[in-house]
Amino acid sequence: MHLKDLAGVLPVEGTASPDLEVTGLSSDSRQVRPGVVFFALAGSKADGSTYAADAAARGAAAIVTGKGTAVSGLSIPVISVDDPRQALALSAARFFGRQPQTMVAVTGTAGKTSVAAFTRQIWEQAGFAAASIGTTGVVAPGRNEYGSLTTPDPVALHQLLRELADAGVTHASMEASSHGLDQRRLDGVNLAAGAFTNLGRDHMDYHPTVEDYHRAKLRLFDTLLPKGAPAIVFADDPWSEPTIKAAKAAGLKVLTVGRHGDFLTLKRVEHERHRQRAEVEADGELYEVDLPLAGDFQIANALVSAGLAIATGAPAGKALAALEKLKGAPGRLDLVGTTGAGAPVYVDYAHKPDALENVLTSVRPFTTGRVVVVFGCGGDRDRGKRPIMGEIATRLADIVIVTDDNPRSEVPQTIRAAILAAAPGAVEIGDRRKAIHEAVAMLSAGDTLIVAGKGHEEGQTIGSETFHFSDHEEVREALKERAA
Repeated sequence: MHLKDLAGVLPVEGTASPDLEVTGLSSDSRQVRPGVVFFALAGSKADGSTYAADAAARGAAAIVTGKGTAVSGLSIPVISVDDPRQALALSAARFFGRQPQTMVAVTGTAGKTSVAAFTRQIWEQAGFAAASIGTTGVVAPGRNEYGSLTTPDPVALHQLLRELADAGVTHASMEASSHGLDQRRLDGVNLAAGAFTNLGRDHMDYHPTVEDYHRAKLRLFDTLLPKGAPAIVFADDPWSEPTIKAAKAAGLKVLTVGRHGDFLTLKRVEHERHRQRAEVEADGELYEVDLPLAGDFQIANALVSAGLAIATGAPAGKALAALEKLKGAPGRLDLVGTTGAGAPVYVDYAHKPDALENVLTSVRPFTTGRVVVVFGCGGDRDRGKRPIMGEIATRLADIVIVTDDNPRSEVPQTIRAAILAAAPGAVEIGDRRKAIHEAVAMLSAGDTLIVAGKGHEEGQTIGSETFHFSDHEEVREALKERAA
């Protein structure tokens, strides 16, 4: 590719060297190699323009900056744009070229990972070569890679989409985080449909208000989806109505699902320990669905996923039948094992108030004994949610053990104290391994244990170091000890 091939995305017409060869794109000057276009992005801690000289010294073909940003003294083209983040995303789409023919994105506070995974599984059942991209990584035919970001940066994302398309993937579902949407990471993805799950308190260290958080989510509908595209909206959330209103105002085809849904209507549901039986009406026909996953929230996720699959070409009958074969996303109400007395132990990613409430509420109907929960809160993140989660835990569980999550740079005891202030009667065990083992040891017949907060993660960040730690491994070890 040459610099002039980015015309229309970047104003390259007036540059001195439009025939310069472009070998790559980057927003990290340390990754710049000869021929790479460096995008100087303004961040919360540093402005990328301060690294422009370093990028040039490493052989950058050109520098892209925001208008009004002063970069001088360089012998390579400096291109000014209104929105460097969007320019990077659109340039990445142009540079890598191909992506799966049918792309969908799901946003919301909880359920994104499950919806992306479920949609992939439904497509697979319908005969499509499908992939999912999100918090737990990339899953595609012959590919299962652990990830760390809900929405990858544009260069990594479009490189991945090119790889998937080249491998024959025709359908791909991805998570759209508020950070990813706000930072333009999805701009340039050719979306066929989008979905909204719910909205609760999250990322209040990034968004000043819940309303601002919701506005970031709405970019999927009012900016990224083409007019007339399907917007699947879960209808039973307090934020459903304003989302529906915004999607309709953007000219989208709004399809609602849930108890109040008009596209897929949940008529009846019976909860059992490891599954639930539901009746779902679609286009005037009633379907009986035996969902092999516990929890009311999983019914919601399954309906959003089915809505996305149907809206992108899967027959309704096949899509709803596929729900009976769904496998839960890693770390989402994962049944890791049971004690000798039959008490189940689940690992769940719930690390925000609504998610913790959902998971505790979900296990109560089939728990004849006590609900026990082990959880903590991450450091350097939204501090306001800590007492909220403490209150939820003590209200909905019988035994609460407050432990460490990822304290990062904060003092762990300070984080635990903020939770405990709203959790009277809770037990404090800072060592997460010890907390899990003691929780398993106290289980009796009829009890249920939830180890919440880390889910699929396999590390614990303390200070600046990340140590190997898996809730799944610790639960299995604790169950073995108990059985010995």
